[in-house]
Amino acid sequence: MIDIKTKTFWRAVFALGAAALMTFANLYFPQPLLPHFSESFGVSETTASLLVSVPLFVLGITFFIYTALSDAFGRRPIIFTALGLGILGTIAVSAAPTFEVMLAGRIFQAAGLAGIPVAAMAYISEEFKMRAMTVAVGAYISCNSLGGMSGRVLSGVLTDVWNWRTAFLVMTVLSAVLAALVYMLLPRSREFQARPLKLRTIIQDNKDHLASPLLRDAYILGGLHFLMFMGIFTFITYYLSREPFHASTGVLGLLFLTYSAGTISSTLAGKAAQRFNQTTCMAAGMVCMAVSLALTLIPVFPVIIGALFLLCFGFFFTHSTSSAWVTRHATHARASASGLYLTFYYLGGGFSSFYDGVLWSIAGWNAVIAGSFVILAVTTVITMRMKHMEDQLPKTQQE
Repeated sequence: MIDIKTKTFWRAVFALGAAALMTFANLYFPQPLLPHFSESFGVSETTASLLVSVPLFVLGITFFIYTALSDAFGRRPIIFTALGLGILGTIAVSAAPTFEVMLAGRIFQAAGLAGIPVAAMAYISEEFKMRAMTVAVGAYISCNSLGGMSGRVLSGVLTDVWNWRTAFLVMTVLSAVLAALVYMLLPRSREFQARPLKLRTIIQDNKDHLASPLLRDAYILGGLHFLMFMGIFTFITYYLSREPFHASTGVLGLLFLTYSAGTISSTLAGKAAQRFNQTTCMAAGMVCMAVSLALTLIPVFPVIIGALFLLCFGFFFTHSTSSAWVTRHATHARASASGLYLTFYYLGGGFSSFYDGVLWSIAGWNAVIAGSFVILAVTTVITMRMKHMEDQLPKTQQE
């Protein structure tokens, strides 16, 4: 198995990181452009936000399919196929003549890219030694945030310079380069054991995961936190594009540089989990999120930027830890256990347009923040319950 700080470790981490970078740069590429699409296609804020939320739903649903395919055919073939399908989806979006066609292209793109997170997390759980696994998960999720950040920043800047179609074409070229790096660098699987495609087994595995309190609470935690996080970053673009800020598309894209804090915190979370209990790490990230939400209510642009940095730091710190919690505590069928976490995670993000869209229509930004605090109150209770379960585990399972 792959041990920490070896040449193979760095090759694998770099390749999986490149795959994550390509995936999430494409997935979140349109987010800073939502106000632009609202105006160009004559659709409402909530309708435009479907370009981000519907693909998240698609990811959550198709994870089940990719989990089964990954278990049957291997992690690397699924990753390579998903990279190719994602690139085709990006090309389709760049040529879309109407909002409806663009949304269809985004759905196809998301359905293709969904195979990467499932197969990558399963690859990490199988190929890495335990002490290397938490670091690898943290590094992988760091690249998730880096990809989401770079894609959003790039789309805003390129659209300001040229137009949104050119921005998507540039993203296509960059995606092809990253896909080539993944193909060349990702080490062959040595621990993978194929499992035949049996629907009854797949259903039973997922039932087992959902029946485990250790896993079920982590699934709910991840989904609720991502619902909150996506709502904040979707509607902050509308909030800052209006009075008194009047931020341009380019500036809205640059907002997502705040994701750099998440890139740092994901890596730190992997290291922190080696010294502290995982629930302690989750709670620390949640405190950061709570403080950041309160700070966004101060209508001063630099303060809001600082709050977004803190939000990203806290969110990715918690997300990295809860994701690693699932990988650590799944007793069997780890690919489906990780896939189910991602299903809850992205379905939660998909609900953000509806949950926060209603709140935005009622009372604007203040209502979005109030709804976010409600979510944090629920996840605080869940984390306390996970802490109790963690304390009951044998010492060997906590390490």
